[in-house]
Parts: sequence; structure tokens; C-alpha cells
Amino acid sequence: MPDFAQFTLFIIAATVLAVTPGPGIFYVMTRSLKGGQTEGIYSSLGTAFGGMFHVLAAALGLSVILAASALAFNIVKYLGAAYLVYLGLKTLLSSTALPNTENPKKMGPKYAFRQGIIVEALNPKTALFFLAFIPQFVNPDGIVFLQFFLLGTLSVILNTSADFIVVMLAGPIGQHLQEKPRLQMGQRCFTGTGLIALGAYVALTDR
Repeated sequence: MPDFAQFTLFIIAATVLAVTPGPGIFYVMTRSLKGGQTEGIYSSLGTAFGGMFHVLAAALGLSVILAASALAFNIVKYLGAAYLVYLGLKTLLSSTALPNTENPKKMGPKYAFRQGIIVEALNPKTALFFLAFIPQFVNPDGIVFLQFFLLGTLSVILNTSADFIVVMLAGPIGQHLQEKPRLQMGQRCFTGTGLIALGAYVALTDR
């Protein structure tokens, strides 16, 4: 493992990156505004599982393929962007009924959890982040896979902790909006537009 100084630097850098607004934080915020704290927490857990997918992929060398192949990168990028735009359009076109009257199979914690996994797993920027950032703190004389996995897991934990903070701040707003039918429409438009903008951001970001 890295020495104490390197490990401290890693924790500081990873913490700064975790609290920097990005696609993951904005996704969790929109889910929290739409469904309250419960959906926000499950969305955060979903993005954490999706992040662990990239940790394992990077540790096993699969992320090298994404970095080297423009085709592979673009396929994953556009799949993720298309899914976010789909979620946004679905939100904009959904009924104005209160959440508890909607189909529980399509809304609620489990659905938010699955969405979080898909959104994060299809985000190639996460894969490239792990590939570019973590190797700087890996000791080549040690067990590279184990170091990569542990440092990547720490990054995911920090990211998820930042997401939880966002949930705690955004969730109460979502609960208030649920009690106000007029505000519900504005909330739905904000959420849908935010997801579409997030998908466009992912799609238009250069490799």
C-alpha cells in the first residue's frame, strides 16, 4: 500500500473530488427531489454499486480497453446518455398524480436503486477517472489488484457519503413538494429537464 504521506494525499484528493458537483451528485439530487429521502438514499446506494463495477473493471484491466478504444468508450457513453434522456422524458410526460398513486413497480426505492446502478455503470467517465487517478497512488512493488480495489472502494465510500449529504438536504424539499400539487408540476419539470441536461452533458463531453 502507499506510505502514510501518499495515502493522506489520496484521501484529501478523493474527498475534494467527491464533493465536487458532477453527474452523480446531480442525479441523486433529482431523485431526492422527485421521491424524497428514501429514493435518494437508494439512488445513492445504486450509484455506489455501479461505482464498484468500475472499480473491479479498472482493477482487472477492463478500463484500459475503454481508454484505448474510442468505439468502446463511445458505445458506453452514449448508452448512458440515452438512458438519462429517457428518464428525463419519462418524468416530463408522467402524470401529475401524487407518488403514492403511481405504479409501485415503476417507482419507489427498488426502482431508484436499479436506476442508480445503471446510470453509474454506464458512465465511462467514472471508469476513466479510476484509471487515471488511482494508479498514481499504487505501489507497483505490491499487489496491484488489491491496492487498486481498496483505494477504489475508498473513493466510492467518499462519493456515497457526499451523495448522502445531498439527500439529507434535498429530501425534505421533495416531501414538501409532494404536499403541493402546483409545485409538483414545477418539480417534475425541473427533475425531467435536469436528467435530460445531464444526459446531454455526458453525450457531449469529449473523450
